[in-house]
Amino acid sequence: MGLDKAPLLLEKGSSMKTFQDFIDEGVNDPGIFKAFFTAGGPGSGKSYVASASGAGKNNPYGLKVVDSDPLFSKMLKDAGMATTPEDIYTDKGQAIRKRAKGLVSKQQSGFIEGRLGLLVDGTGKDYNKIKKSADTLKKIGYDTYMIFVNTSLDVAQQRNEMRARQLDKGEVTKMWNAVQENMGKFQSYFGRGSFLLVDNNSTGEDIFTKVFVEIGKLIKQKPSSRAANAWIKNQHAINRGG
Repeated sequence: MGLDKAPLLLEKGSSMKTFQDFIDEGVNDPGIFKAFFTAGGPGSGKSYVASASGAGKNNPYGLKVVDSDPLFSKMLKDAGMATTPEDIYTDKGQAIRKRAKGLVSKQQSGFIEGRLGLLVDGTGKDYNKIKKSADTLKKIGYDTYMIFVNTSLDVAQQRNEMRARQLDKGEVTKMWNAVQENMGKFQSYFGRGSFLLVDNNSTGEDIFTKVFVEIGKLIKQKPSSRAANAWIKNQHAINRGG
């Protein structure tokens, strides 16, 4: 999908970053104190839309992507397993998934410690999980948003069949229904100005351009919370030596 994946903190062979490294980076981060959650079922194209809309490698926003799927796929291959339902849903496959999520969770903690801009890539099937995460971020000063990528079930099934890591058709239907049921909840929780709804039933660069522009507008806004602005002021004072 082309999303910018920062080096995993605990991945073998990668350079280790301390929390202070993330803090030093955060105070100069263009997306500081901004967190974007993506939602959309399998085959919705949410990761691609996010990438093409400004969260890619060479984007000006600097958003750190939180997504365990790429690492999970890599770990499966390293274990000699395929990214197919037959291997994914075995006990070994699920154990690998759990480990991948744990590693990315530790990476996310580093990003948050530095108050870096985030793009949390998820399906949106678990409303309470996303709300809890967003609530936690809000408490420390983050402004939170959602990019909800919507498709019909037929389109989702067609795109799932073209993916390298396919899901069972029944699982796609189950996840699609769960995400659809949560759309209204997300709209209410994030609010009209912080909820971006993207119709991705047909591909078109105009979709990506519009989302890119909207994300840019939100990122350029000064953090809205007192906690965020106090943190930024304090870090600047520390960096100046006083």
